[in-house]
Formats: sequence, C-alpha cells, structure tokens
Amino acid sequence: MNLRNLALDVALEAVGRMNPREGVMRILEKERFSGEVVLLSLGKAGWSMAEAALEVLGSRISRGLVVTKYGHSRGPLGDLEIIEAGHPLPDQNSLRAGEKGFALAENLSSEDTLLLLVSGGGSALFELPLEGVTLGDMESLTGQLLRAGADIREINSLRKRLSRVKGGRLAEWAFPARVLSLLLSDVLGDYPDDIASGPGVPDAGTCEAAREVLSRYKIRLSPEARQALDKETPKELPRGEWRLIGGVGLLCEAAARECRSRGFAPWIITTSLACEAREAGAFFASLARTIRRGESSFSPPCALIAGGETVVHLHGKGKGGRNQELALAGAFGLENLPGVVLLSLGSDGTDGPTEAAGGRVDGKTLERLRREGGNPRKFLEDNDAYHALKLSGDLVITGPTGTNVNDLILLLVAESL
Repeated sequence: MNLRNLALDVALEAVGRMNPREGVMRILEKERFSGEVVLLSLGKAGWSMAEAALEVLGSRISRGLVVTKYGHSRGPLGDLEIIEAGHPLPDQNSLRAGEKGFALAENLSSEDTLLLLVSGGGSALFELPLEGVTLGDMESLTGQLLRAGADIREINSLRKRLSRVKGGRLAEWAFPARVLSLLLSDVLGDYPDDIASGPGVPDAGTCEAAREVLSRYKIRLSPEARQALDKETPKELPRGEWRLIGGVGLLCEAAARECRSRGFAPWIITTSLACEAREAGAFFASLARTIRRGESSFSPPCALIAGGETVVHLHGKGKGGRNQELALAGAFGLENLPGVVLLSLGSDGTDGPTEAAGGRVDGKTLERLRREGGNPRKFLEDNDAYHALKLSGDLVITGPTGTNVNDLILLLVAESL
C-alpha cells in the first residue's frame, strides 16, 4: 500500500463530494418564483453553482452574472456573463463585477427575486467601494490584515464597511425584491454574514468592533476609508432569505467515510481549526509520534481528520500558503517516522498565491529536500513552503475543484511496522 497515494485519494474523494451542484439543485427544485429571476453567482464555486441553477431554472433566469477567480470558469453558461477577478486581493475586474452586480440588483419589483449564489472568495472577487474609498484602499486593507494574520471574521468586519455590496448592502439596494442567498460556507462556524462578506444577509458586526480590529493590528487607512468605518451596515433585511448548502463539517465527514472504507479508523479531531499553520503542523506531527510509540488512545491503522482555516504570520519573502506551511512545519516532527503521511489542502484547489492546493509530507520529506540542496529550516523561516515542497516532490496540485469549504487536514498512521 502506498500511503502517500492513499492519503491523496481520500482527500480528493472527500472534496469531490462537496461539489455544490446537489445542494443548489435540491433547494431550487422546491422554490417557487413569481416575477423575474436575476442570478448573481459569486465566489470560487461561482461557476459550478450557476451551472446547477441554470439546469433547474433554465429560462426562468432572465439575466445574470457569474464572478469567479481567474482560471475557475469552465466555459460559457448560456447567456450569463462571466467575469474572472482577483483573489485574495481585489483588482479592476473585481470592481467591474461589483458595478455590474450592483446594476443587476437595481429597479427590481416586489415580485422579482435576486438569486445570490455565494461561495468563499467572493469578498475579493466582487467589490464596489463606497464613495471616496478606492480600490487601493481595499487592496491595502486586505493586504495589511493578511500579513498581520487576522482571521476571516476580523478581515470582513473592516472591508464590509468600505463596500457598497458587502454586509447586506447589496440586498438593501435590491429592495423591494426578494433576495434569496444560497451559501456554500468557507468560514468557521458557518456565519452567513461572513461568507463572501454577506452581500445578501444582515450584518451581525458593529462599527465599534471594526474599529477595535483596526486598532489591534495597527492598520493604516486613508482618511476617507477611516470615515467609512462609521457607516453602519444593515441589521435587518425584511425580504432577505438564506439557505446553507455546505460547509467544512460535511467535508470532514466525507473524509472519515473514505478512510473507514480503506481500513483506517477515522477520528474527526475538530472542524474549527484556527491557529498558526506552523503550530498545527507541529501538533499533528506530535500526535503521529505519540501514536507510533503506542502512548495514545488512537491505535493504528487510524486517520486523524481536521477542518478549518489556519493563519500564517509573514516574516519572510517566500511563496506559499497556509496548507503548504502547515505541511512543511509538520515534516520536521515526522522526520524518519515510518508509516505516516500528513496532508493539508484547500478544498477549492488553491492555496495562497500559488497553483498548489497544499502539501503532503512524510518521514522522508526533509531527506528529499536536503538531497536536492535545500535547507528545510531556512525555507520555513522565509515562509517559502512552496519552493521547499516543490523540491521534495510534496506539493499537492489539483486545479480548481468547483467548491470551497475551508481546508482539510488528514493524518494517516499505518499499522505498526
């Protein structure tokens, strides 16, 4: 048995079961629409969710727009316009998408429905700043928060307040139309107002909380952007409705079923992993060593599974993402440990500003890396997990998956050798 291949097979099967088509179709087959149906599909899973909506509603959709990440469109979808835009930082196409989406929501009647299909990544991909706020302000804010290691709720608490389409403001603009949001969650806790910054749902945050985040991370803002933080977001949307169609908990359950079918006893450790990527990698490596020594309640063959979203505090100038950094950090604790594989990947198929989805390491990773002339510790200190794992042959590259439900971490421990 090739444990490395088995780990990847399990992960890919689990991610494949998170395709949002089924959830979108299940809900829309039960819905009834009276007037015009206008479609706006946002996020890394925007294309696949829109495809499912078209399959169910067909000509009932009068017009619409799909906004997704570069490389995530799979071709034309009827008469729907498709825009690919920047992520994790917004770009000019993000603004173009925001303008077109805002126009779609305008002048709708009380009989009409704005159908929002929302998945992770939409915060950057779909943007329309408030008057006086610039794209540069949005880029600077997001970049500063990412470098500081802020979590997604903290990031969204600020960028919602600089935007005309986030934090329920798009749905407020669409009134008196009905706004129906189908949400594919990529946020811990599945908070609806944090999925793509909640364009169609009431915002639970406050201006005071946003200012506290600004102060905590010492974020620099232009005077115009700082002034925008004082404008409160909608707390009620009388004609807004939302349905959750998927999240990281279901991803972990799917991985557990796949592991069990392959003879590994599965244990879901958490679906809310939220810590430093390096700490998570070291923790899973320590679990592996404890299991291998026979000092754990977990007995091999076993699979430890986690879902969530770790963070990386950037100190170096390397390239990578949180899943790659988690894997590289874990490789240090796994060195020379037989029969163990640690895999971490983003369910959307991308991890940071790279083409990789994550990494897959074992007890020989560091040996392979050194053999290619690399210094493992230096790579980690420079936040350069991408080039380290590329040298060792441990990158996981899947391409866009059509879904986005956080990250999956999988530790496989084979029977004692």
